[in-house]
Amino acid sequence: MEKLKLLLVLFLSTFQAAFSITDGLLPNGDFEHGPKPSQLKGSKVVGKDAIPNWTVSGFVEYIKSGQKQGDMLLIVPEGAFAVRLGNEASIKQKVNFTKGSFYSITFSAARTCAQEEKLNVSVVPTTEDGDWGVIPIQTMYGSNGWESFACGFKADFPQGEIVIHNPGVAEDPACGPLIDSVALRVLNPPKRTRANLLKNGNFEEGPYVFPKASWGVLIPPHIEDSHSPLPGWIVESLKAVKYIDSNHFSVPEGQRAIELVAGKESALAQVVITTIGKTYDLTFAVGDANDACEGSMIVEAFAGRDSVQVSYESKGKGGFIRGKLRFKAVSQRTRVRFLSTFYTMKNDNSGSLCGPVLDDVKLLSLRYPA
Repeated sequence: MEKLKLLLVLFLSTFQAAFSITDGLLPNGDFEHGPKPSQLKGSKVVGKDAIPNWTVSGFVEYIKSGQKQGDMLLIVPEGAFAVRLGNEASIKQKVNFTKGSFYSITFSAARTCAQEEKLNVSVVPTTEDGDWGVIPIQTMYGSNGWESFACGFKADFPQGEIVIHNPGVAEDPACGPLIDSVALRVLNPPKRTRANLLKNGNFEEGPYVFPKASWGVLIPPHIEDSHSPLPGWIVESLKAVKYIDSNHFSVPEGQRAIELVAGKESALAQVVITTIGKTYDLTFAVGDANDACEGSMIVEAFAGRDSVQVSYESKGKGGFIRGKLRFKAVSQRTRVRFLSTFYTMKNDNSGSLCGPVLDDVKLLSLRYPA
C-alpha cells in the first residue's frame, strides 16, 4: 500500500509538471524558491543545483527586489526574486516535450551595468544547426527597465533542456542581465481558410503573455530566431515587434495584436500562395494601443508590386480604422509586408518607443473585381 501511495504521488507530480509547462511558467520559473543560506556567498549562487528546478553554471547571482549595486537599484518585475547571469554564465532546466511540436519561450530580462548585453536562448539537443536565438537587450522599448522576450523552437526530441546563457564578457564579471519569469507555450500551427488566405491573420496564436505584465512581449527579428514564436509571420526587420494583449492594451479584434514599435526597422511579413493575374484584397486594422502613444501614424502595406499607406491620427486612448490594398498577383508567391513609417514615442516623458497597432489582417481573392 505504501509503495502504491508513493507511485501515485510520483504520477500526480509528474502529471502536474507536464501540464504546467504546456502554457505557463516553468517549475520555479519565477525563481521565488531560492538557494539555502549555505548555498549563497553574498548574492552569488554556490552549487550548480542550488536553485530548485534549475542548474546553474558560472557566475550566477540570486537577486532580491530592491537590492542595490552601488548607486543602482535592482528591480524585479514580478515577485521578490530574480537571477543575474554574469560573464559566460547560464541557467538551464530539463523539460518534457511532444516531439515534432512547436513551442515558444517567454522570459523577462533587464540590462544592468553592461551596455551591449545579449542572451543566447537555446533548447538542446536539436537536429538543426544554429537553432538558437541571440536576443539583444541593449534597446529597451519600455521605461521600467524590463522587457519580456519570446523565441520559438521545434522539439526534435521528447526531452530537452532550455538554456539561457549570457555570452558577454564585461569588465566586471558580476555585470550581466537579470532574468525572471520563464514560461513555455505550445504553438498550434495555424492554417489558411476560405475566409483568409493568410495564416494567423488575427495574431491570436503566439507566445505566452504573463497575466500581470503590462508591457507586452517583444518578438525578435527572424535573423535572430529561426523559428518564429508568432506562427505564420516573419519579423524581417532589424528591430523587434511587440505582441500585446487585450487585458492591458486596446486591441482592435480578439485578444491579441501587434504593435510596430520601431518605425521602418520594425516590419512584419508573410509569404502566401497566389494565382498570377488574379485580383486580391488585403484588409487590416490600424490603431493605437491606449498606451499614451499620440500623434500622426502611418502603416505601409505591401503586396507584390503594390503598396498603400494608411494614416491614423492617434490620441493615445485606443481606437482603430480599416485599411485596404487591392492588387493583382504577378507571381505564384506573394510577400505581404507591413511596417510603420515613423518612429513614435509615448507622451508620458518616459522616452519609451511605441507605434501603431496592426490587427485583423485578411487576404481574399476576388472572383469578380469591380
